Amino acid sequence: MTVTPAEKTGARTAEAADVITGARERIDALDDRIIGLIQERMAVSAVIQEARITSGGRRVNLSREMEILAHYREALGKPGTSLGMTLLELCRGRI
Repeated sequence: MTVTPAEKTGARTAEAADVITGARERIDALDDRIIGLIQERMAVSAVIQEARITSGGRRVNLSREMEILAHYREALGKPGTSLGMTLLELCRGRI
């Protein structure tokens, strides 16, 4: 059974289905870029953690993490805090 673009997108018209399909392709491309940036952030964070530990410091700098959370909250509102926490967990693991 063949699924039409309108059925696949939930649109009621072919024109709307075309708009949705194009926008979804852009979202998929943006998601790929975001994932790549997160992976890059994780690698940079690992360098920082290694330097800190090697110098006798702790793996995590809580005051810096509070700055990061505030930055995300200011830029994105309350959900930004959750996003920031998720990024911190990905980059340094749970504490």
